[in-house]
Amino acid sequence: QVQLVESGGGLVQVGGSLRLSCAASGGTFSLYAVGWFRQAPGKEREFVAGISMSGYTKYYGDSVKGRFSISRDNGKNTAGLQMNSLKAEDTAVYYCAAVRARSGYVAKTPDAYDYWGQGTQVTVSS
Repeated sequence: QVQLVESGGGLVQVGGSLRLSCAASGGTFSLYAVGWFRQAPGKEREFVAGISMSGYTKYYGDSVKGRFSISRDNGKNTAGLQMNSLKAEDTAVYYCAAVRARSGYVAKTPDAYDYWGQGTQVTVSS
């Protein structure tokens, strides 16, 4: 069983950048696909980005394509989400999630993931 802890959230102005990190422990991180999701007040949890076990396969939600970049470092048991050109509508709690996966697999729905972090708040001010 893997435990996930997000960090790096905060307050940033429109057009700015933030980098979120997800630290994993308690499992063999390289066997898990990782996803980033976000949830704004009153809205459903939204897929932001996902990355396969090896890091070779990546997917992005339509609203963040070209602005966000997902990565992972299996040697350090971490995953990251680089967020550039932030918009006010990117304001949300961001969650890191993981699921034991086969090679190349990336899940885009919350119910596909078994393990979740506690979330980190990102606020983009205009």
